[in-house]
Amino acid sequence: MTEAARAPNDPADETGVGPSQGGDLFSKFDALIAEREALLDTGVRDPFGLVMEQVLSPTQAIINGHETILLGTYNYMGMTFDPDVIQAGKDALDAYGSGTTGSRVLNGTYQGHKECEEALKDFYGTRHAMVFSTGYQANLGLMSTIAGKEDYIILDADSHASIYDGCALGNAQIVRFRHNSVEDLEKRLRRLPPEGGRLVVLEGVYSMLGDIAPLADMVRVAKEAGAMVVVDEAHGMGFFGPNGRGVFEEAGVEDQVDFVVGTFSKSVGTVGGFIVSNHPKFEVLRLVCRPYVFTASLPPSVVATAATSIRKLKYAGNKRAHLWENSKRLHQGLRDLGFDIATPEAQSAIIAVLLPDQDTTVRMWQALLEAGVYVNMARPPATPAGMYLLRCSLCAEHTGEQVGQILGMFEAAGKATGYLP
Repeated sequence: MTEAARAPNDPADETGVGPSQGGDLFSKFDALIAEREALLDTGVRDPFGLVMEQVLSPTQAIINGHETILLGTYNYMGMTFDPDVIQAGKDALDAYGSGTTGSRVLNGTYQGHKECEEALKDFYGTRHAMVFSTGYQANLGLMSTIAGKEDYIILDADSHASIYDGCALGNAQIVRFRHNSVEDLEKRLRRLPPEGGRLVVLEGVYSMLGDIAPLADMVRVAKEAGAMVVVDEAHGMGFFGPNGRGVFEEAGVEDQVDFVVGTFSKSVGTVGGFIVSNHPKFEVLRLVCRPYVFTASLPPSVVATAATSIRKLKYAGNKRAHLWENSKRLHQGLRDLGFDIATPEAQSAIIAVLLPDQDTTVRMWQALLEAGVYVNMARPPATPAGMYLLRCSLCAEHTGEQVGQILGMFEAAGKATGYLP
């Protein structure tokens, strides 16, 4: 990977990570360790060390002994406590045991794994589906396998770490374009030499800011340049489109997208990842994709819960409508209170509240937690350099009353920390 292809949120940008001093390989992290210790010395809780003592529902948990509204879990469709999903997992655990102890290409494919792939094919209307042990591995596998050293991967600068890591694992030429810029994508594609294949990597919803990609225009530009297209719908699955397939379905480009990558750890409500495709040669990936071949497969109970959840998501139109209602109400309510929101309107189930610095962000996060709502705190390198935010992930199971309570808690926290007058 060239220097120009390094992610803008590379850890070296903000954490002070550099060459190791002497023989201590951990010395490269000294600046980060000192920063964390200084933060904790102020008396705030560790935003990245939170423990949920008990989970009561998709929207409530006991944290530090107090009942807390969950607003940072990616549990968009609230499937984690669905009775059918839970029962499917229990039945599979009884019938097949706790795990496979093997890779998918050896002893790790049970009937449940095939049924889960069938559920995905039905949900997406594709001929092929591969289930991975995590969504991270699905991206790692596709990016590192599909493009060789004579090929090009063209990706959005704000692409997820799993996409960048997949590019690093492979040996294709990497070209980045400005986030969500159709013009820059087109320019980068035009500059490529005629030799070699092209893979354009897009995401339906970008997880930090909750903004969506202009997929209709981007896919058009990619196809005009002769590129194959992959869309990561980790944060769009279940929520967007008539069937809940994702932003690419809502954008009307299903027949032009070559691969869709997704995860079970968001709307599906469990863990795992997948790739779906209609490409006639797709099945060869099972033999050549290292993150698929060389890792243990998902436990039978997990694929059973995933398959059951996926089948139900196809018919979850009412949940999708309620989630949109929640998202729009929270977005507008926070703006009315005076908070700076990353998008001008609600574009997804993610609402990102931008804050000026780490100190304000941590104090707001703690004030919200003490008031009774958990959100995600995000800082570099997870965000672009210099950006600090609180990320809210709404759930279809949040009630209107809970959304009102959340707005009240944000107002109180903003005043307590001095952010709001």
